[in-house]
Amino acid sequence: MPIDQLPAGELESQLASLDAEYERLGSLGLSLDLTRGKPGVEQVALSDALDGVLQGNYRAADGTDVRNYGGLDGLPEAKALFGSMLGVPAEETLVGGNSSLTLMYLTLDFALSEGLRGPESAWGNEDTVKFLCPSPGYDRHFAICEHLGIEMIPVPMLDHGPDMDQVEALVREDRSIKGMWCVPRFSNPTGCVYSDETVDRIARLGRIAGEHFLVFWDNAYAVHTLYDDAPALASIRHRCEEHGTEDSVFQFGSTSKITFAGSGVAFLSSSPGNLAALKAHLAFQTIGPDKVNQLRHVRFLQGEEHLAAHMRRHCLIIRPRFETVLETLDRELAGTGMGDWTVPRGGYFISFDTRPGLAREVVRLADAIGVKLTPAGATWPYGRDPEDRNIRLAPTFPSLEDVRATVEAFVVCVKLASIRQRLAEN
Repeated sequence: MPIDQLPAGELESQLASLDAEYERLGSLGLSLDLTRGKPGVEQVALSDALDGVLQGNYRAADGTDVRNYGGLDGLPEAKALFGSMLGVPAEETLVGGNSSLTLMYLTLDFALSEGLRGPESAWGNEDTVKFLCPSPGYDRHFAICEHLGIEMIPVPMLDHGPDMDQVEALVREDRSIKGMWCVPRFSNPTGCVYSDETVDRIARLGRIAGEHFLVFWDNAYAVHTLYDDAPALASIRHRCEEHGTEDSVFQFGSTSKITFAGSGVAFLSSSPGNLAALKAHLAFQTIGPDKVNQLRHVRFLQGEEHLAAHMRRHCLIIRPRFETVLETLDRELAGTGMGDWTVPRGGYFISFDTRPGLAREVVRLADAIGVKLTPAGATWPYGRDPEDRNIRLAPTFPSLEDVRATVEAFVVCVKLASIRQRLAEN
């Protein structure tokens, strides 16, 4: 029965039981962590064959000695492989170091300080620079903007992607808005996949918002499906071609959750003009990326078919963790009115919404008994969730046993906070 329909006597009886269970959990000395979306030990072990895969052969397909300098935008075979992950041609791909976040920061800072079309196009020439931030969203995107002094405007994240009515209205009325963050497939943290219509409307933003507007299309979970029926993502590149807005989008990806999280390969794609400008900027920073690691990944992953098989092995490891969380939430909280949650078909997160005003309290209660959760508010710009509701759950890194223990403790904290709030309202 929904909590709002329970009589005070029943609420008080449940509260007494929950208080006792909470005290018991506190006595166990728990040390559980559901904070970051990291691959687990079993997952990274799937790629241990990276070590030694070159077998002393350091020559790329075109004869390049990958141990030496050069190749600013990456090996041709690496560009072909990783471009296919983004659905773009090799010639529109740049392969860099190990971090897509670094590539995002580099691109954003370049647009801000120097400008993709010369000094007159630099966003920093204006008094105020703003970015649209679909929320709940990715805290590290928001941290980049905050660090660079870019004002963030949250827009609602719906089941099919950002609220595009609001996005289009905002960019029409405010020319200081220079870009938007997107995690289009299995979005962080909700797990939604942008609909075809949403992708098309985002591709049209370059026509609405002006020539210096940029969409940062962070397709971090492009191949990270949990189920075979996971929705596909429409091609932003194809839609941009149709609308003549190729210059308005940068796509990003990496192998961080495919091979070794700390020793993977990051890549980006954009229009030829954007890539030429970015490469000219990069030439002052580096003589070339780690081509040895790029070649290792090409030889290890071998192509789209082997990559798909590799990702199925990841799925077999992490899907039981997701299902454990979702089964527990459904069994303990469905129909109670104490929370709502997403049921993703891929990605790395489950998004949980408490009753309004309770996310921080749930996180506090969990922390007090040794259960670490992502800080409440982290999924909103400046860490300010206007309704104090959203909590991101990341079940991939802990063992299955720890995931089960963590979500069971989490449910107790949600119930405890909810019933206390409801009794206070009475």
